[in-house]
Amino acid sequence: MRVFVIAGSPVAQPPCRFAPSPADRVIAADYGAHHARAWGWPIDLLIGDLDSLPAAEIQAARAAGVPTVTAPAAKDETDLELAVTRALGDGATELVICGALGGRADHMLANVLLLARRELIGVAAVIADGAQTLRLLRGDDAQHGTGVCLALAGAPGDLLTLLPLAGDAEDVSTAGLLYPLADETLFFAQARGVSNVFEAATARIWLRRGLLLVIHTQIQEG
Repeated sequence: MRVFVIAGSPVAQPPCRFAPSPADRVIAADYGAHHARAWGWPIDLLIGDLDSLPAAEIQAARAAGVPTVTAPAAKDETDLELAVTRALGDGATELVICGALGGRADHMLANVLLLARRELIGVAAVIADGAQTLRLLRGDDAQHGTGVCLALAGAPGDLLTLLPLAGDAEDVSTAGLLYPLADETLFFAQARGVSNVFEAATARIWLRRGLLLVIHTQIQEG
């Protein structure tokens, strides 16, 4: 089951590559309901402490029959975390997180790091905002693991950034990019993997060990 979770970034953009189908579920986290309405997306659940969503929009959602889960303002989780946990509890196997970039730096960083949660292992999770799509590639923890491969559809000129998280990313290789890597290490907190360029319609990334944040930015002509 694919679930769209919409966070409440004040500068959210609808994703270029994703939109919910009738078979998908849409969960709005607080002000994410405002974005959903602006984008013309249905809302299956509204969740959060509702301190950002105007009262008129809360009333409109309830009048439309949208189920609402109201959390206390004093809580350990962000509204987006609550929404992601609910999506996983509902059986999500694919997760598209929208409205999570931009705005306050603390919120944006916390939102991106959600991709590293252990609960998302085995779930196809992305953060999608406008032309940007973020994924987390997890290497094999085994000492002699074979690694993993990610194939991304794009277009020549698109940008691809690879950022290691929580340590070095080891044995990284790429294909279809202007600056190739061949069984190399991307070191944590170094920017070597920033702003590579698609040379073909598909880019491939191989990773043996570590966590690698993969950021694909579409470059639209005209």
